[in-house]
Amino acid sequence: MKNILLEKLIHTRNDVILFQTELTKRPAIGPSEGGIGEFEKAQWIEETVRSWGITDIQHFDISDDRVPNKIRPNLVIRYKGKTDKTLWIIGHMDVVPPGDMSLWKTNPFEACLDDFDPDIIRGRGVEDNQQAIVSGLLILQELIKNKITPDLSLALLFVADEETRNTYGINHVIDNNPNLIKKDDLVLVPDFGTTEGNLIEIAEKGVLWLAVEIEGKQCHGSTPDEGNNALIAASDMILQLHEVEKAFPLRNKLFIPDRTTITPTRHEENVPNINTISGKERFYIDCRVLPDYKTSEVINKVTELGNNIAQKYHVTVSVSVNNLEESSPYTDQNAPVVLKLKQAIKNIYHHDCICGGVGGATVGCKIRSLGIPVAVWSSVIPNYHQPNEGSKISHAINDARVFAQLLFEE
Repeated sequence: MKNILLEKLIHTRNDVILFQTELTKRPAIGPSEGGIGEFEKAQWIEETVRSWGITDIQHFDISDDRVPNKIRPNLVIRYKGKTDKTLWIIGHMDVVPPGDMSLWKTNPFEACLDDFDPDIIRGRGVEDNQQAIVSGLLILQELIKNKITPDLSLALLFVADEETRNTYGINHVIDNNPNLIKKDDLVLVPDFGTTEGNLIEIAEKGVLWLAVEIEGKQCHGSTPDEGNNALIAASDMILQLHEVEKAFPLRNKLFIPDRTTITPTRHEENVPNINTISGKERFYIDCRVLPDYKTSEVINKVTELGNNIAQKYHVTVSVSVNNLEESSPYTDQNAPVVLKLKQAIKNIYHHDCICGGVGGATVGCKIRSLGIPVAVWSSVIPNYHQPNEGSKISHAINDARVFAQLLFEE
């Protein structure tokens, strides 16, 4: 049965194009980024699998008044195997905005084949994270068409809100249904990959975004002594952030870079004219925190620096949390899902995989917090969030063939 399924999946190119086309034409941008959410995309997925005869569909939706349908959808689609032990394939339905439209060669929400490489389909979301959704749907479709009952059951979990903090997505699902995924289930999150496809992500740093607001006293540029220059204070604080980073000296070879990083990023506009000394500054810090540390330790150190700056320049400094996602326990490199995935990748792609960690969070982090091993892997170009985003059709097919093997016991 396994070999039949793997063989049938080889011939699904037209299905990949169809699925990507239908998903892409339904822009699932979150409301905090000006979009209407994931409802239409989830509706198409549900209608499609119901047309195949699937009825075991669970909804874990959450209300959100910011979107037209007032719902942020999260759904689980199940296919029964010989046992209740389940292979989970988890993808997210939301996408990021297209950004600067002048950089797109085609309409970002009309999937199209690349002019020079017929293996690449382009459109916003085709790689992040529709490729995962497509691979899951391919497996489900072929199981149904060929009347295959695998050893394990299959569950496709498609969530909302991954691009904007997971509040309406995986966090809502797991917080309200902590026993949804069982300890001995196999959990795959195809939302990270490398060009070589040789890295299985088993660990994630904590993500902490801080907003720093400095208030001094605005004055005329010709009389600087009459004010307290908030820009100078902000500049000094920014330059001293590398000293804060040194307070977290631990290194972990699973990650590149192998340390906790504390990096100033965005700075908001201050005064509109040159001859006014700024009395108010606001900038942001992106922190990626090794699991060895708590994000609260970083917050305290940045706050301590802010207090020193306030005293030095006679300004007020406030540090607030803009976004916080704690790291989770590592997945053991010898966990069954990792070992089985390594062998499956070897069978299809003919290369060996190593295990490592990443600085960005996936939905796997929330599931790992329950003590459930999660393997994050896919084959990618990669070009997440970029204009003219592309996904290889062969990646969707061969990733599906990799994942399908885990439905069968040796």
